[in-house]
Amino acid sequence: MTNTDNNSETNMDNQPLAVTITGIVQKIVFKSDESGYCVAQLKPQNSREAITITGTMSSISTGETLDITGQWTEHKKFGKQFSVSSFIPLQPETTKGIENYLSSGVIKGIGKRYAKNLVAKFGDKTIEIIEKYPERIREVEGIGRKRAKKITDGWNAHISLKNIMIFLQGYGISPARSHTIYRQYGENAVNILKENPYRLSQDIWGIGFKIADNIAQNMGFDKESPYRAKAAILHVLNEAAGEGHCFLTGEELKKQCTEDLEIPISICDISLENALKENLVVQDGEAIYLRRYFSSEKKAAQTLAEIAKSPPNLLTLIDPLRAVNFCKNEGMALSESQMNALKTALSEKVCIITGGPGVGKTTILKALSRVMSDTGLIVSLCAPTGRAAKRMTEAIGIEAKTIHRLLKYKPGENKFEYDGFNRLNTDCLIADEMSMVDITIFYNLLVALPTAVKLIMVGDADQLPSVGAGMVLRDLIDSGVIPVVKLTEIFRQQAGSYIIKNAHRINSGAMPLIPFADNEHLTDFYFVNSEDPEKIEEVIIKTITERIPKRFKMDPIRDVQVISPMSKRVLGAKILNDRLQAAQNKNPVAITHYGREFRVGDKVMQIKNNYDLEVFNGDIGYIESVDPEEQTLCIDFEGNLVEYEQDHLDELVLAYACTVHKSQGSEFPAVVMPLYTGHYILLQRNLIYTAITRAKKLCVIVGSKKALLMAVKNNKVEKRNTGLCKRLQEYLK
Repeated sequence: MTNTDNNSETNMDNQPLAVTITGIVQKIVFKSDESGYCVAQLKPQNSREAITITGTMSSISTGETLDITGQWTEHKKFGKQFSVSSFIPLQPETTKGIENYLSSGVIKGIGKRYAKNLVAKFGDKTIEIIEKYPERIREVEGIGRKRAKKITDGWNAHISLKNIMIFLQGYGISPARSHTIYRQYGENAVNILKENPYRLSQDIWGIGFKIADNIAQNMGFDKESPYRAKAAILHVLNEAAGEGHCFLTGEELKKQCTEDLEIPISICDISLENALKENLVVQDGEAIYLRRYFSSEKKAAQTLAEIAKSPPNLLTLIDPLRAVNFCKNEGMALSESQMNALKTALSEKVCIITGGPGVGKTTILKALSRVMSDTGLIVSLCAPTGRAAKRMTEAIGIEAKTIHRLLKYKPGENKFEYDGFNRLNTDCLIADEMSMVDITIFYNLLVALPTAVKLIMVGDADQLPSVGAGMVLRDLIDSGVIPVVKLTEIFRQQAGSYIIKNAHRINSGAMPLIPFADNEHLTDFYFVNSEDPEKIEEVIIKTITERIPKRFKMDPIRDVQVISPMSKRVLGAKILNDRLQAAQNKNPVAITHYGREFRVGDKVMQIKNNYDLEVFNGDIGYIESVDPEEQTLCIDFEGNLVEYEQDHLDELVLAYACTVHKSQGSEFPAVVMPLYTGHYILLQRNLIYTAITRAKKLCVIVGSKKALLMAVKNNKVEKRNTGLCKRLQEYLK
């Protein structure tokens, strides 16, 4: 039935009855690529006025005809809306509707121009031609063999997706999730889900146990199903890994499964036993590991011990005194503490150099690299991220690579070319930003090294730990079996910097100094006090768009980076990105992907490693051009122009603002940071310390002194369950 009556009937419990409406989508007002939530304008049949519809409808497009089912609701701010619980896409019938539908970007290869040409040629038979007689598409001017195939393939994929979505909606699976499931399993999606819907939590990034469990319950799976219990065990361990833990104790694991996920203890015990037999998890005393973390941790400790104990390459036995003289002759003036660090690094097979900002870590690395290269050694430099590797290259003058590039990662095979069977040809490896390295990448790096290698690891243990599982740098230092050089002396050229001073003050638990500044006396550190989040946002935008460009002559987009403690919620990176884009980039040339608009000139960040495009998680670039017809972007990543097709756009986010974790390994001319008491969950000393040390020339904190004090006084380093420290002590007694 078609019903647009605002006073819908109710059932005996006084609940509104479901209403079905057929209409054409006129406009997409908002669409979230994360949740699939959408707000759109739909013009019902036989109605002059459009209605506002809301719900999870990520796949709908302008011009599409829908059968929607749901209920009328009253929004406090936006008034009457229709809440969609399910929908079925229908083929548009009019030529105008067909043109709007095809030009919306829903079919790969068809933009506005080709949609218009197709409809001009085939009229109301256009969709029938595409579907049944695709060879005729080439009759349209401008469509050759290549584009015709692209259109046909795009149409077939679109229809398959729609059919699967219609089926999955019957089990309460949202259109957004249906699309993700289709991309993973293709046309086998339905059969796979009928057999074991819990596979979703293991196979698809972004679909965890709770979503898979909800789907399974709608499909009629028993809550005591062994599939559910096994998935719950893996889910709890994966969640723990996401919080940095390599393992949970058996007691912790079972408690979370039974109390949080309602798995009976008897079934939990059986499923854990089966998971152990299947080698999905490993038990080591009281600890229960996911297999990959157990293997990485144990083999990393064993391999590091082998490297430390093995005889060095004779060439690496460089006389430290000779090295000091070499540095003097090259004009590299070293302090006494730096000379001691140089001597230790040259005399030890494996060592760690650590310290805060401004203490000369980079100078030591440059000296070590120059000395060893001058001796004829092969020296390799690496860092966890592209930005950190670029900084290392610029500072030292020798090319540094990301760990993945150094080891030559093969994305199709999910492995590295250099591994335990094919070792790197190097005499010395210097690895920077070790605080960012998690246990799995640490293991992969170590096993690819020849045992005769000299290994020098550098990092600041007071920064945030890695996003992935483990606390590698801290465990290495705490083990007491790896030689450690800690640099503490702040050098004269850095001593006048309030960024450096305040970073060290914060690290010692003291509040930062706020220097005097006016229009004539500029400084590199500012604090703007405000308790109100709306005022904080207003000050941030004005600071970036007006004050910094005017007073410091910096580019507000390329030189200034907003770093927030959080991704979502008030003053989080996501909201600030939307505000900053609106304030700084009015360019009308843009494309919209799942409600997110990308404009020419936008600053964007890659959030997932893409080895085919050779862009990596955390890389920042700028949109050079947009092709609305093809729905593609061309992005400049520091001179590397990369074209993004529609399938890869969900790997991009705006980067006017980012989280502190995403900023690690980078430096920016200017950093602006919001601080709000509502961020209390994340307000820790190492988070503020990490954010401040990203700034090279200017740091501006906007927020409340109370929030700053909360962070500075909270030195509780969240304990992670790791076994690397203990294993190193066992292997290197």
